[in-house]
Amino acid sequence: MTHDVPAYGLWSLVILNSAVFLMFAFSFFKPQTARDWRSFSAFAAFIVALFVEMYGFPLTIYLLSGWLQTRYPGLDLLSHNSGHLWATLLGEKGDPHFGPLHIASYILLGGGFWLLSSAWHVLYHAQRRHSLATVGPYARIRHPQYVAFVLILLGFLAQWPTLLTLAMFPILLVMYGRLAITEEREMEQQFGDAYRRYAARTPRFIPARRGASAAA
Repeated sequence: MTHDVPAYGLWSLVILNSAVFLMFAFSFFKPQTARDWRSFSAFAAFIVALFVEMYGFPLTIYLLSGWLQTRYPGLDLLSHNSGHLWATLLGEKGDPHFGPLHIASYILLGGGFWLLSSAWHVLYHAQRRHSLATVGPYARIRHPQYVAFVLILLGFLAQWPTLLTLAMFPILLVMYGRLAITEEREMEQQFGDAYRRYAARTPRFIPARRGASAAA
């Protein structure tokens, strides 16, 4: 089987795409504290691992090649479209870039970056006033920036799953959960009853229905 256009070994695209998405996320998140840098660094590791497999070396395709060739004998494993494994596994026909999962991934990515930007805008002004961030996204959940990162990660996983990024995802969830709890302790020490009242009415990660009581 011949391949007129190489799908992998394109390391310039690995570097370019990683740099673009990381600079984009950095411009919205603007890490300042050591905790911010830890959360951003974990996100960066996920992004680099993703694009290495998307354009550099298809480790997941390589490891699953035997099973994929047996299950899908007509599949061109070295084509770019084969890397969209959800489309293959779900039996989708045609260009996977126009499939429902790919469209859903764009919605998740767009929503994640929008939430990241909105949350940073509110947090930046609250920090300048030395006050709690309680408006905008912070009026619905206590940690919109971590939720934004998770939405972006889910968007990439819906678009291009790999064994490495699938393994990293739950680890990142645990990491962001622990960072959120640490952050809450610091906010409670700094703002006392004001933060406790805010936490009592505002869910940690999942927005409550209007009128429903907040759940941590």
